[in-house]
Amino acid sequence: VALTGRNEAYYSDYLGTPQEFVSAAKYGYLYQGQWYLWQMQPRGAPSLDLPPTAFVNFIQNHDQVANSARGERPNMIATRSKYRAITAMLMLMPGTPMLFQGQEFGATTPFLYFCDHKADISKNVREGRAKFLAQFPSLSLPEMQVVFSDPGNPHTFEISKLDFSEREKNSESYQLHKDLIALRRTDPVFSNPRYRSTDGAILAQDALVLRYFSESHGDRLLVVNLGTDLYVSPSPEPLLAPPAGAAWRVIWSSENPKYGGHGTFPPGQDDNWRIPGNAAVAFTSEAASE
Repeated sequence: VALTGRNEAYYSDYLGTPQEFVSAAKYGYLYQGQWYLWQMQPRGAPSLDLPPTAFVNFIQNHDQVANSARGERPNMIATRSKYRAITAMLMLMPGTPMLFQGQEFGATTPFLYFCDHKADISKNVREGRAKFLAQFPSLSLPEMQVVFSDPGNPHTFEISKLDFSEREKNSESYQLHKDLIALRRTDPVFSNPRYRSTDGAILAQDALVLRYFSESHGDRLLVVNLGTDLYVSPSPEPLLAPPAGAAWRVIWSSENPKYGGHGTFPPGQDDNWRIPGNAAVAFTSEAASE
């Protein structure tokens, strides 16, 4: 929802807000028994006692991509900066991240709904598919029906195949994912996620901060801004304060030019925080004298 701006049908109980991302980072699954309007019943079960490894996070999967008009992946719909920022959250939040077929190199090939049936069954699948997608008001419009690919047409399957040459064509996206995987694997704090050691707060309408506490290795901070450039002044949010005798140092930014970013201006921690728009910036705490 945050990436596309659309919350139709089974996305309607989500708003893509900082509160949702903070809660997901702290507690895992968002619905743990609350009323779910789309299904008109409670959804989920209490899971506050489960570890982060019990949850798999993703920003695209086969259902989400295929249940659309053109099988477009979110990296083809969202702005590149916002997509990089949310990718950083995916890779650094406590839950286990899942990358869907070519996501790591920014695949631009669609992933459409396809099948291999006899002609009469294939016709029923095609008609049933159109009825299923009608739960999305925008896809129920007559002019959208001609956009849907025929699931039984071999061409639908062929164009859904990955183009592995995109590992080189989309080298910036590939490098982004490789660096985030390396950071999560090698950093002693990001590599050992625990809910009770993770907290978060809303900084603005489109911005949030996640803090990962560690007595042994120093704290980590992930600041995410999905809106325009943000100047947090005053900054009465305790999670922004570094540990006693320490200071924050940037260790990663989604706006690094090697990812196609536009640079990250210094946060400025004396009297305010300067957070670039559509960006995610990770910090480590270290002794102020270092």
